[in-house]
Amino acid sequence: MSEKEMGQKIEQKEMNQVMGKAEVLIEALPYIQKFNRKIIVVKYGGSAMSNEELQKNVIKDVTLLKLVGFKPIIVHGGGKEISRWVGKVGKEAQFVNGLRVTDEETMEIAEMVLNKVNKNLVRMVEELGVKAVGISGKDGGLLQVDKKYSNGQDIGFVGDIKKVDPKILYDLLEKDFLPIVAPIGLDDDFQTYNINADDAACAIAKAVSAEKLAFLTDIEGLYKDINDKSTFISRLTASQADELINDGCIGGGMLPKLTNCTSAIKEGVNRVHILDGRIPHCLLLEIFTNHGVGTAIIADDEN
Repeated sequence: MSEKEMGQKIEQKEMNQVMGKAEVLIEALPYIQKFNRKIIVVKYGGSAMSNEELQKNVIKDVTLLKLVGFKPIIVHGGGKEISRWVGKVGKEAQFVNGLRVTDEETMEIAEMVLNKVNKNLVRMVEELGVKAVGISGKDGGLLQVDKKYSNGQDIGFVGDIKKVDPKILYDLLEKDFLPIVAPIGLDDDFQTYNINADDAACAIAKAVSAEKLAFLTDIEGLYKDINDKSTFISRLTASQADELINDGCIGGGMLPKLTNCTSAIKEGVNRVHILDGRIPHCLLLEIFTNHGVGTAIIADDEN
């Protein structure tokens, strides 16, 4: 092959790459138009929070959503980091039915860690040129709770959300800020409680009638049989999800998550996504491409 032919081949390859990028943008266009000015709640936790590169990817995804016209709200966890700090003070993390047993000292540690995580996420968003505000459920009476029990067992300062007042979120969105929420709330006596981040994200999505609620998890999505990869479910209705739950097909940590998903759909959230946060840019792939990468749960009457 001559030098000229080699140069032409390289130019053609580069042109194909450029055209490929243009096709991706065109594919995304109808989704950008459809969801412009719509609220999307992103529950951020799991391995995507503990891996620095994945953390940056998630923040880039959410920031891009903001810049193309979405109104994202991030609700974050911090369980692994809380356990690490609990260990530093010589305590051992305890869980009952997946819920952290939270005594007074653990509550103090949890609030400290969640605030630290919160402000770090604010910093990362602002580094990308978007204004963010970090709050907890205590601010503006956002998350009001009762004491939560696990099958009648007292597990300490763990809150069960009874009311969401989204005014502070609407105010921040109206002023073009990206809200980042730590899952901490207050009861009627203004006692501080730790809240499961999935529960907080679901309750907030319902309260603001979010267009989408996206859970970033440590699995690819939903399987009818977790041990059989061929049973992956890319899309199902809320009723089909209820059937899986009632049939005993779903267990472990996915059970409360899927229950939250169906509850959100039934109370006005248009679509819920379960995504593998370990996949770089999973959020963009799910929302802006025709195929997606996770499991989408939709209303029974959606086409």
